[in-house]
Amino acid sequence: MKRTHHCNELRPEHIGQTVTLAGWVHSRRDLGGLIFIDVRDREGRTQTVFDPSDLDKELFERASALRSECVISITGKVRKRPEGTDNPKIATGQVEVGVTTLELLNYAEVLPFNVDDPEIASKVNEELRLKYRYLDIRRPEMIRNLRLRSKVATATRVFFDEQGFLEVETPILFKSTPEGAREFLVPNRREPGTFYALPQSPQQFKQILMVAGVEKYYQLARCFRDEDQRADRQLEFTQIDLEMSFVGVEDVLGVLEELTVRVWRDTIGIELPRTRLSLVASDHLPLVADVRIGF
Repeated sequence: MKRTHHCNELRPEHIGQTVTLAGWVHSRRDLGGLIFIDVRDREGRTQTVFDPSDLDKELFERASALRSECVISITGKVRKRPEGTDNPKIATGQVEVGVTTLELLNYAEVLPFNVDDPEIASKVNEELRLKYRYLDIRRPEMIRNLRLRSKVATATRVFFDEQGFLEVETPILFKSTPEGAREFLVPNRREPGTFYALPQSPQQFKQILMVAGVEKYYQLARCFRDEDQRADRQLEFTQIDLEMSFVGVEDVLGVLEELTVRVWRDTIGIELPRTRLSLVASDHLPLVADVRIGF
C-alpha cells in the first residue's frame, strides 16, 4: 500500500504519528518560504507543509514545481496546526502533516479547467466536462453523487435479501421484443444479417422466472431505449426491477413503502413517515406484480 491513512482520516488523536498519504495535489500555496499543499483523495483532503529548514534543497524544489492534480505520495509527522489557522470547512482542519519525504507518482499537464472550482458546473461548457470526464468526476460534488448511488444500491440489495427476494441477472442480448420505444440492435457476427436487441426492460425474463417458481425476484437492471433524449428520457438507464407472485396490491405497496423508508434512512439519515393509504383488496387483482423504479 502507498499510504497508511486516507486524506479525510487524520484527527488530533493522530498527532505525533508518522503517516503516509497518497492522492492528488488539490492546491499549492507558497507563503513566507513555506509551501502548503492540500493532498486530496476521494475521501477528502489534508494540508501538508514543506519547511525548507527541515528538508533538503532538492526535495523542496520538487515540491515547488508541483501543480494542481499532480499525483503524489508524502510521508511525514502529524502535528497540530498553529493557533488561529484551523480550517473548520474540512474534517482534517485541526491538523497538518510536516512532510519529510515526497514521491511524485504522476505529473499533471495544464488542466482544461480547475477541478477545485466549486462553481465549475456553471462556468465550464458541459461538452468540455464530458470530454475530460476523468477530471470532472474528481470534483467533490461528483464523488458525493457516486457515493450516494452506491449506498442506494447497497441498501436496496440488503433490503430485498431480508425480504426473501432473489437477485437474478437477466441477459442483455436477446431477440427483438418491441415495447414502447425503438430498440438498439447488435449485429450477430456468426449469422450475418441477423441481430440481437438490447432490452428495454427485463419483462419477458422475469415473467419466465415467476412461471418457474422463483416467486420473488429483483434486479438493478440496465435498460436501453433508442429514443430522442429529453429531461426525463435517456438512451440507457438503470431501474430497480422486481416481480412477486401470489400477492395483492397491499403486499406490493407495503414492500415499496418499506424499501423507500429503508433507502432514505440508510443513505441520507432521514426517517420518512409511513403515510400510505390502505386499499381494499379485490378479487380481480392479479396474483403477479410487476414493478419498475427509476434508479
